[in-house]
Amino acid sequence: MSTPSEFLWYIPNDIKAGHRGDTGDENHNSLESLTEQARALEDHGWKGALIGTGWGRPDTFTIAAALAARTKTFEPLVAIRPGYWRPANFASAAATLDDLTGGRVRINIVSGQDNLAAYGDSEGDQAHRYARTKEFMRLVRRLWTEEDVTFSGAHFKVAASTVQPRINGKGERGHPKVYFGGASEAAAQVAATEADVQLFWGEPLDGVEERIEHLKALSSKLDRDLPPLEFGLRITTLVRETTEQAWADAEAKVEAMAKGQAGKWQDHHRTVAVGQQRLFNLNERGDVLDDNLYTAPGRYGGGGAGTTWLVGSAEDVARSLKKYEALGITHFVLSDTPYLAEIRRQGDTLLPLLQR
Repeated sequence: MSTPSEFLWYIPNDIKAGHRGDTGDENHNSLESLTEQARALEDHGWKGALIGTGWGRPDTFTIAAALAARTKTFEPLVAIRPGYWRPANFASAAATLDDLTGGRVRINIVSGQDNLAAYGDSEGDQAHRYARTKEFMRLVRRLWTEEDVTFSGAHFKVAASTVQPRINGKGERGHPKVYFGGASEAAAQVAATEADVQLFWGEPLDGVEERIEHLKALSSKLDRDLPPLEFGLRITTLVRETTEQAWADAEAKVEAMAKGQAGKWQDHHRTVAVGQQRLFNLNERGDVLDDNLYTAPGRYGGGGAGTTWLVGSAEDVARSLKKYEALGITHFVLSDTPYLAEIRRQGDTLLPLLQR
């Protein structure tokens, strides 16, 4: 029997207000505001939320711990970076939070660009970066599942290391699920052997299908020794009561972005990774791909999940998401702004259609 798909949201732990066009409330990043979002996710049918990472924004793990303490079922998908954490320190912190929350922790390993020098880290070329990430992921999993671990690699070492408290597996869940992203070939090789879930950004169906098949072939070629790789989609979903209203609002948002009047949307002004460049290139194929994948935001910024949007009524967007599901996507991380209002709107209108 196939595993039901899971639907998470996104919580914007960002110092500056107005993240991706959201309202600029000065209390946007207070514990009360973030808790309100986490509790709304529980109340409106969501499994949990991705909490992003990067130097210069609030610490992701601290926010995840605070929100988990104030909720009952909310599952934080905690984004973290090798280099910011040492493997054993991270394995211990995650095991502790997982124990305190009764197994609610998920982890997203991020290897993209960051202000490494600000926290004393350094990386070489792409090959070095992903070799380190691969070693980090393998060692953390060993520390979660084995005792008295001794390991000496090119990047990390531990001797006679046993993480406490031990993670108590539940059914098939032996440890927190490890998500991973990246579209380069170096990233694909890490995902194929080390990740539990490969996250894609909002590419057209044909691009996602091609990448899934490539990762499956790589997993076999590289003798993956973990359960089969699962797949996820991180994308903006702009949902309104009618198709016409959704497109009117989407086009108005893009017009405001073009005029520089839509908050922090200028992620495209810096050097970008392979996956991000793939998204930016999509608008060369047209403003709308497949049925309702809107690529125009990528001309004016957005970055990451904000580069392409699925636009339409709840029925339109659910129909499109089910097409991704048919390709093998079982983990969805959705979002739109204003975040709190859209948690409620899409939880009440979109999720019931997806969970039938």
